[in-house]
Amino acid sequence: ESYQLTNRANTIAIVTDGSAVLGLGNIGPEAAMPVMEGKSILFKTLADVDAYPICLATQDTDAIIQTVRYLAPSFGGINLEDIAAPRCFEIEDSLQDLGIPVFHDDQHGTAIVVLAGVINSLNVTGRRFEDTKFVFSGAGAGGIASTKLLLDYGARNITLVDSTGIIHRNRTGLTSVKTSMLETTNPENLQGDLADALKGADVFIGLSVAEAMTPEMVSSMAKDSIVFAMANPIPEIMPELAQAAGAAVVGTGRSDFPNQINNSLAFPGVFRGALDIRATRVTTKMKLAAAEALAALVAEPTPECIIPWSLDRAVAQVVAKAVADAA
Repeated sequence: ESYQLTNRANTIAIVTDGSAVLGLGNIGPEAAMPVMEGKSILFKTLADVDAYPICLATQDTDAIIQTVRYLAPSFGGINLEDIAAPRCFEIEDSLQDLGIPVFHDDQHGTAIVVLAGVINSLNVTGRRFEDTKFVFSGAGAGGIASTKLLLDYGARNITLVDSTGIIHRNRTGLTSVKTSMLETTNPENLQGDLADALKGADVFIGLSVAEAMTPEMVSSMAKDSIVFAMANPIPEIMPELAQAAGAAVVGTGRSDFPNQINNSLAFPGVFRGALDIRATRVTTKMKLAAAEALAALVAEPTPECIIPWSLDRAVAQVVAKAVADAA
């Protein structure tokens, strides 16, 4: 009866260990607090969800899992935030039995918005999803989850590149998560670095580090390529350089450039929809529905407009309905 007699039905926890905060890295729980407070404001303003920052003074996987279990009865959902990979994968997976949605936004919020942007970018450039060659720079939380969601949507050719180079079947020392991704990625078993992976590619999705991409790499891609350079605050390549080198559509993580690929387009609506129907988890079907609804909000996509404005208050309502209907 806690949902009827208390505010639990509209309350979530934003849980972080401060280990992977925005572009700042491992800054700890105290320094992470302003970011979590900012996220709480977005939840309330955009979706009327009451969100409470919980900044933990531990980065031990088992301790985080147990702490969230202890806290769960007080909340209708758990938003995991800014927890470094690969720890974040185990934490989220271990908490799926709580009976309330546990959603790592750095993974799935990113993936939803990336997919929405890709859907509209492919329409703008006249490509079919199943024929498109994707390259990811960055195989952390956002890169892995975005890859999985693109595959769920029908992508067939995705190559992942991390700080060491292309993730391929002959590489040693890979984490278990990266090894498992080889079952569904890099179908040609490409080897080498980012420049090698990008030759002839249609789409670059950067979730890595500043200036990882050069104009020469963009020029080596297919005609009318798509570049999402989402490293913050400095992207993998600046938009004007990517466009001059031949990119037809460019997105970044920044609000001062067109096509901001920002998680705030996803997480408020996802939790609003999940809370409204008392969902016990956020499923792949719900994430795909959120991405399609988000893409459809741009009635006529253009190279300069493939995604809605990140602070448009109508977005969360549309995403919430799509999520609820797909549950």
